[in-house]
Amino acid sequence: MTAQISLILNGEPRRAAPGSIADLVRSLALDPAKVAVERNGVIVPRSTLGGVEIADGDQLEIVHFVGGGQGPAVAASGAETEIDTWSVAGRTFTSRLIVGTGKYKDFAENAAAVAASGAEIVTVAVRRVNVSDPTAPMLTDFIDPKTITYLPNTAGCFTADDAIRTLRLAREAGGWELVKLEVLGEARTLYPDMRETLKATEVLANEGFLPMVYCTDDPIGAKQLESAGAVAVMPLGAPIGSGLGIQNRVTIRLIVEGASVPVLVDAGVGTASDAAVAMELGCDGVLMNTAIAEAKDPIRMARAMKLAVEAGRHAYLSGRMATRRYADPSSPLAGLI
Repeated sequence: MTAQISLILNGEPRRAAPGSIADLVRSLALDPAKVAVERNGVIVPRSTLGGVEIADGDQLEIVHFVGGGQGPAVAASGAETEIDTWSVAGRTFTSRLIVGTGKYKDFAENAAAVAASGAEIVTVAVRRVNVSDPTAPMLTDFIDPKTITYLPNTAGCFTADDAIRTLRLAREAGGWELVKLEVLGEARTLYPDMRETLKATEVLANEGFLPMVYCTDDPIGAKQLESAGAVAVMPLGAPIGSGLGIQNRVTIRLIVEGASVPVLVDAGVGTASDAAVAMELGCDGVLMNTAIAEAKDPIRMARAMKLAVEAGRHAYLSGRMATRRYADPSSPLAGLI
């Protein structure tokens, strides 16, 4: 009988038969084509998994994507046949709504909400594979990455190094270079640590990633991220998951006016009117998760958010009326009885 070797697999001690990493992955009832593997701190290219032998004492991380339809919008009145698109890093989309994939009761509800929202991009977290239950459903079984763009994110990362490592694994797992970067400063507010965020942006951009970056609503910080290689800046409207709506319209508007890359409000949206406000400020899009996932009827809320984003965009393109200090009658006074 062939002696087994000792490993640390996803943080847990494990015994395995000698062989390649691909053999190990298959022994866990997993598909090597659907995971990414890190061995002793170094990512193993998927194409070489069958040729790399595991050794006694190896520390392995096996990860995949977890939950963390398109309806074209139309241009302003008078140009109804034109498709109002937006682009990021050379990729063009019709939906300006990006949705997350966390907090839903199951993947089926998540998929239904994505379809109702019309979103073409979903954010996904990179997490360890559950090796104790490898047959558990995966997000990719419900939301097809061939038809919906996956945007791997670094949710839960508090240092630049952790975020960079996470996205390197994400690229190996799915091949995506368009990613969402967030480096958090503390657990209570989940506000970005802008120093670490800027550091990570520079490294990732130099490695060929296309980072869409979660940041504070600071016009100066947003420009620094753009200079560092961010392909989009994503200022928060309010703390993540708070549902407070956009708290500082002035700075969001200043970021929009000064940016040469897309600007998307990320975090804080609670209801449809918040999404409309973001679009009325001239943002290219809105990203949300909790506002839909924690609604009493997530599918209906997803539909509401779709309509709100479209309405806000129309309002921005049409040009808002001027505000006045005093009343201005709508009806003509000439011929008044």
